[in-house]
Amino acid sequence: MTAPSPLRLTEIEELTLDEAREEHAALVAEIHHHRELYYSKDAPALSDADYDRLEQRLARLEARFPELVTTDSPTQTVGAAPSSGFGKVKHKVAMLSLANAFEDEDVADFVGRVRRFLNLSEDAAVAFVAEPKIDGLSLSLRYEKGQLVQAATRGDGAEGEDVTANVRTIKDIPHTLKGNAPDIVEVRGEVYMNRAEFLELNRVQAEKGDKVFANPRNAAAGSLRQLDSKITASRPLRFFAYAWGEVSAPLGRTQWESRQKLESFGFTLSTPSRLCDGADALLDYYREIGIQRPTLPFDIDGVVYKVNDLALQERLGFISRSPRWATAHKYPAEQAMTRLNTISIQVGRTGALTPVAELEPVNVGGVVVSRATLHNKDEIERKDIRVGDMVIVQRAGDVIPQIVGYVADKRPADSHPYAFPDHCPECGSIATREEGEVVTRCTGGLICPAQAVERLRHFVSRNAFDIEGLGIERIQLFFEQGRIRQPADIFTLEAREEQRIDRLVTMTGFGKKSVEKLFQAIEARRTIALDRFIFALGIRQIGEATAKLLARAYRTVETWQARMVQAASERADKREEKKPELVGEAYAELCGIEQIGVSVADDLTDFFREQHNLDALAALLEQVKPEEYVPPATASASPVTGKTVVFTGTLVTMGRSEAKAKAEALGAKVAGSVSGKTDYVIVGADAGSKAAKAQELGVTILSEEEWAALIAGH
Repeated sequence: MTAPSPLRLTEIEELTLDEAREEHAALVAEIHHHRELYYSKDAPALSDADYDRLEQRLARLEARFPELVTTDSPTQTVGAAPSSGFGKVKHKVAMLSLANAFEDEDVADFVGRVRRFLNLSEDAAVAFVAEPKIDGLSLSLRYEKGQLVQAATRGDGAEGEDVTANVRTIKDIPHTLKGNAPDIVEVRGEVYMNRAEFLELNRVQAEKGDKVFANPRNAAAGSLRQLDSKITASRPLRFFAYAWGEVSAPLGRTQWESRQKLESFGFTLSTPSRLCDGADALLDYYREIGIQRPTLPFDIDGVVYKVNDLALQERLGFISRSPRWATAHKYPAEQAMTRLNTISIQVGRTGALTPVAELEPVNVGGVVVSRATLHNKDEIERKDIRVGDMVIVQRAGDVIPQIVGYVADKRPADSHPYAFPDHCPECGSIATREEGEVVTRCTGGLICPAQAVERLRHFVSRNAFDIEGLGIERIQLFFEQGRIRQPADIFTLEAREEQRIDRLVTMTGFGKKSVEKLFQAIEARRTIALDRFIFALGIRQIGEATAKLLARAYRTVETWQARMVQAASERADKREEKKPELVGEAYAELCGIEQIGVSVADDLTDFFREQHNLDALAALLEQVKPEEYVPPATASASPVTGKTVVFTGTLVTMGRSEAKAKAEALGAKVAGSVSGKTDYVIVGADAGSKAAKAQELGVTILSEEEWAALIAGH
C-alpha cells in the first residue's frame, strides 16, 4: 500500500502564491458547502472531525501565505444562515465558534499565544477550565426575571432560528430558573442525545419505516428543528450548559464560578471537567478523557480549554469568528479503502474546472463517503490517481473527504493516467491554464451556462439574497427558458410575467400558489443589508466576512461603488506600480482596510473594470436598495467610533494585537496604512515610515499614553 503523507505539511511549504490562492479558493467553497449541509439542512456529508481537518488545511495555508487571509475564509465566519422555516432571532451577543487544536504542539501554541497577547512571562501562571466537547447542536436560552422567554439556534452566529416552542419540550431545560438569577441571562449550551437513547430511537424509527439517523448529532439537530413541536417532544433530547451570552449582572469572576452558578440555576453541566494550569495539565486531561471517551454516555469529538479568569477573557477578546481565550482540542479521525469509479468535472462560477472523484460509497467511521474533490490537474498527476484504482480515503486531512493515495498492488493492469479535459464539459469552449496558475478555466465566460447559472445560484443563496423558492432547479429552468439571465431579471420577472402567469405555470410545472409565493419572496428582498448585497455579486475572493469589512468601511452602496470605480481607474492607469499609495488614493484606501490587501483589491478592481459588470450592477440597483451600514450600538458612545486608526512602532502597555482588538471593539476601523482618510496614528517606540507619512499628511499623531487617555472609560 502506497500513499503520500496525510498531513502534507511539506507540500504547503512548496506551493507558489498562485497555487496557494487557488487551493484557498477551493477550500473556501468546500467548507461553505459543508456548512450549509451541516447547519441548515441537518444532512452533513462529513463528520465533525473531517470538517475540522478541512479548516485545519485552510489555516495552514493562511499561516504560510498571510496575504490570503482576506476574511473570505471560513476561518473568519461562523455556521450558516438560519433556515427560512423558522422565525429569525438576532443574538444580543454573537454566538461564535472555537479555534481548533489537533496536536500537542497546537495546545502549547495556544497557551503561548494567550501569554504573549497578555504580555505575560513564559512561566506566569494562567488557569484554564477543561471540559468535554459535546457533539450536538448549539443553543441559546434567554431568561427574563427567571422565566424562559426565547430559545434560538446559533445560525450564522449573528442570527439564529427561533425554536422556543420546541425547546419547551426538553426536560433538561428549566422553564423557571432556581435561585437568585440576574434579571436577564442568556444560557448557552448544546442539545444532544445519549448514545443508548439514540440507538433506541433508531430502532423505533426502523420498525415504523421512518428515517434512521446517521449519528446522535444528526438526530438531535433534526429533532430540535422540527416545525411540529410534538415531534420534538417525542425525541429523547438533552441539554448541557457551558456558557452565557447577555447577562444583566456577572455570574462570577471566573469561568469555574460561573459554571457553578449555571448549575445552581438548574442546568446540567458537561462533565467531567477540571481546572488546569498550563499546557501539560491540559494534555493530561485530554488523554484521560480520550481513554474514558468510549464509556461516556454521550458522543464527544474533543475537549475544550478556556481561560478561567473572566477579566483576562475580556482582555483577550475575539477574532472574527472565535474567542482568543478558548480552543477545542479534537480527537483524530479514520481511513478506509474503496474504488474510484470515475472522475467528473464541475465548472464553477469563475469558470474553474474542478475534478471530483466519484467513489464506490464507503463507510468511514460512521459516515458514508461517495465523493472527494481532487482540486486540479496537478493534484491528480502528483498522486497518480487513476480511474479504477483502489484508493485510501481519509475523513481527515487537507481536503475532506480526501484521497490520500492509491493501493499499488490493486491497480488494474490496463489502467492509464487520467487525461484532464482541454474543453469545458458544459459549453465546449476551450479550457486554458494561465501561466503561474494551477487552475484550468473555461474561456466561455457569460456564454457558459454553468458559470451563468452558478453566479445566479450564488446570488440567491441563503447568505446572499436568500430568496425562498428560487433554488437551483428553478434557476436552471428559468435560465434555459431565457426568463432570468442576470440578477436584475429576478426582480423584473413578475412584471414581465404578470399577464401570463397561467402560461408561466404551464411552462414551469409549478403551481399557481407556488409562483405567487415566489413573487412575494422576491419582493421581500428589494431591501437588503449592504454586506449581503456585496457578497451576492460573487466577486472573486469576496466572501461574507470580507463583504462586511467593505460595508463597514464605505457605509453606503453609492460610496462603495464610486470608490471602487475610482480605484479601478487608478489601477488601470498605473498597473506597473507595486505600492498601493503610488497607484492612487482610492486604491490605497482599499488596500489599507485591515485584512483586505492587494490581492483582494485587485480582484475587486478587476470586477469594476469590466463594463458588462457595471451594466449588470446598474440594472440591479434600479430594482433593489441596499441599506446603509450602521455601526454596532455597543460602540456608539466611543470617541473613536467610525474613526480610522493606524498603529505603528512597539507598544509598551499592551501588545499590538490587544491594542487593535480594543480599537475595533470601540467601533474604530483599524487600517494597515496611512492615507488622507486616517484619523489617528498611534505611535510606539521605533515608529518608522507610517509616522512620517502621518506627519506629512497632517494626520493626528498620538502617543500610546494619549491614545489610552482618549479611550479611557470605554
